[in-house]
Amino acid sequence: MSATTNEPTRLVDKAQYGLAAFLGLAGGYVLLDAAGLEDGFADQPVQPYTLPYVVGAGLVILGILLAVATARGDRPEAEEGEDIDLTQGTDVRTVGLLALVLVANIALIDVLGWAITGALLFAGSAVVLGSRSWVRDLAVGVALSVGSWYGFYVGLGIPIPAGILDGVL
Repeated sequence: MSATTNEPTRLVDKAQYGLAAFLGLAGGYVLLDAAGLEDGFADQPVQPYTLPYVVGAGLVILGILLAVATARGDRPEAEEGEDIDLTQGTDVRTVGLLALVLVANIALIDVLGWAITGALLFAGSAVVLGSRSWVRDLAVGVALSVGSWYGFYVGLGIPIPAGILDGVL
């Protein structure tokens, strides 16, 4: 006599194991890189290597937890409220145009500077994704890019390329 079970077959999501391995490797690399950082000033309550240790350890722990959850059979499920039609293919034209806008930003940032290329990046992305008010997109892009330039350069002391606007900003 054979015993018949009505248990559903459990599918293993191998991609989750790949993501868990990636998280573990990325965390290990961050920890290894953090070990090479030198001490800051003695009066600093938080040393420069503290944050990389926290991030690296967090990535390793998340990788382990994901591997354990995957081994237990946990699988991510789509939300019921998602407005994405998974039966449709990828819109290669849109992805290609977005990639083109990003590559143009990377190629022109040293010459034109962040204030200009950031505005073009925002406006170009908005237009590619379907916006039809180019003037508003460009105005919002200028406000965001100039604001972020001043935020990084003045607020944080991180120099971002000013490009042709060097001396104006």
